[in-house]
Amino acid sequence: MDKQQLDSFVLIVDERANSESCHYISGFRGSSAALIITMNAATLITDGRYTTQAKTQTPFTVIIQSELSLPEYIAKAVNDSDYVRIGYEAEKISHATFTKYFAPAKAEWIDASEFIPRLRRTKDSHEVSLIREAARIGREAYGHVLAHVHEGMTEAEFGSLLMNEIKTMGAEKGWAHDDFIVASGTRSAMCHAPATGKAFAHGETVTVDYGAMVEGYMSDITRNFALGNISDKAREINSVLLHAHHEAVKALRPGVHGKDVDAVARKVITDAGYGEFFIHGLGHGLGLEVHEQPRLSRTSRDILQAGDVVTVEPGIYIEGWGGLRIEDDYLITEDGAECLTINDNQSLELVCA
Repeated sequence: MDKQQLDSFVLIVDERANSESCHYISGFRGSSAALIITMNAATLITDGRYTTQAKTQTPFTVIIQSELSLPEYIAKAVNDSDYVRIGYEAEKISHATFTKYFAPAKAEWIDASEFIPRLRRTKDSHEVSLIREAARIGREAYGHVLAHVHEGMTEAEFGSLLMNEIKTMGAEKGWAHDDFIVASGTRSAMCHAPATGKAFAHGETVTVDYGAMVEGYMSDITRNFALGNISDKAREINSVLLHAHHEAVKALRPGVHGKDVDAVARKVITDAGYGEFFIHGLGHGLGLEVHEQPRLSRTSRDILQAGDVVTVEPGIYIEGWGGLRIEDDYLITEDGAECLTINDNQSLELVCA
């Protein structure tokens, strides 16, 4: 704010949209709120549903209001103040809201959409410990559920059992806004296939992309298993992905471009003859949201820095056959990277359930 010569910064949470950034800045985790931050004070505005919760979760001054909408309240606060330059998140506010409430207010509105993502990107030791715990719960819960897999179990049954185990072990939930991916047989060629009532069949491979949430922070893990004998094709593809995964991890360190890490894994997969079947970026940032800055992809402009937490998830997807993906979460350290999902060769191998 000082560098941009801003008098204040405002943030709106609209029925959970942008709630992660409000949580990060204020501690408040309700579904509706506004923040007004000046150089000398921080105020959280919400409604009567959250009177007790807000006072418990945030050290900010709390205002409970019911007569005005949050955009109306902010517009009024601006008009009643001497603010001249105000930072706001253009990426998070609709054009209609800005035009109706913000633009008429007597202030110069400055797009500060990059402020909070930039702050959230670097994880401190407490944030890392929460992601590490979310990873531990996810990893162990998956192992427990895998022991109960059988032919005829449906994708949806597996996903429900995994979610229940994750919650039983102490996590708040899985991911904040998405269901787990459980894709068996030829359906696993769809990298974002939701779980269905399809039953597991003998000889099929199954891809499971899932995570756990602890105090708002999430893990993101992908594992694969087979029912019955593992085909030679599945073994080959899994071996290629293991190689690509490990080579990419070797490249993780501060100062490296995200696109260059992606290129390392992509070269391994291409050299093995599967380049056209690796159809997404190598990974993404992780924290209060399952997809954050920075990105590891062919088009990424991000440069890795210490404190980033990123996924590495090479995948191969062949229509009519199926697909496999291997994903773990890594903290970028001063001299390399640390795996937060505690991967080992056994956990990443294609196993029989």
